[in-house]
Amino acid sequence: MSAEGKVSTDGGGDLAQNPFARLSADGLPAGRPGATPARAAPELPAKNRGRVDIIRETGNRAGKTVTVVTGFVGIGLPEKERLAKRMRAACGCGGTVKDGRIEIQGDQREAVARILAEAGFRPVFAGG
Repeated sequence: MSAEGKVSTDGGGDLAQNPFARLSADGLPAGRPGATPARAAPELPAKNRGRVDIIRETGNRAGKTVTVVTGFVGIGLPEKERLAKRMRAACGCGGTVKDGRIEIQGDQREAVARILAEAGFRPVFAGG
């Protein structure tokens, strides 16, 4: 390729304009006079998706503790699977969806309640 077709990269006159030159020392441009400052969007209230019961069970499990989430209304198996996957990842343990309820290994009620509340459910500790 000839020298005429190449673009200079030495910082010459063609590249002298700096698009960031107007940034202040804080890294932000000065606002317009009289403009209101940008605010974070107000946090929307979580959609109430109903009450779910969180139960700790040990019966018929050779003494092992299992956290069971029951009482889902209006959600299908795929969403229960996604919730169970998030719970397993957050708790660092195993779990499954059986008979329309989510079972997580171990006593993980606090972490499960937090995940359910983030998903818009109203978790209630029930049973033992």
